[in-house]
Amino acid sequence: MKRLSILRHAKSRWSETHSDDFVRPLNKRGRASAPIMADFLNDHLGAPDFTVCSAAKRTRETLDLMLPCFRRQPEIKISRDLYLASPDTILGHIAAVGEHASHILVIAHNPGLHMLALDLADPARSQASDIRRLAKKFPTAALAVYEFDLPKWNVPLIKKGALRFFVSPKELRAKS
Repeated sequence: MKRLSILRHAKSRWSETHSDDFVRPLNKRGRASAPIMADFLNDHLGAPDFTVCSAAKRTRETLDLMLPCFRRQPEIKISRDLYLASPDTILGHIAAVGEHASHILVIAHNPGLHMLALDLADPARSQASDIRRLAKKFPTAALAVYEFDLPKWNVPLIKKGALRFFVSPKELRAKS
């Protein structure tokens, strides 16, 4: 079984000093949310084996805040072409990960990440309520986790994933 965790970067800051979208940093809420999501991964699934992350500042900061929380450190690939990437580009990065990785974490951006998250879910293997919530919005620092009954990553994933979790930091804060 393969597991894919898709995380939208944490909340970022808009200001006149960061007019270039690629270099926007996280805001205070974003810096607080990233460790919450790392703890959720640890508690429910364990740390990922491999992480694929956009090279944008806010995605790298999200990853940097998550890494100290993981019980083991994943292999990491940072890629500029994941910045505002299409679902196909993201899938290409997933397919390139070796078979040794059973759990991949992707940290990237909407709208491509949201479109991919919707495309991966097999309605017959996922909770309809989770798919409906995901269809409405993929908020910052939200996490969608899929399980695939597949032996490797370089096979078609569309509509093959069982959506096991769709959570946001806001929901996790409300439960604690």
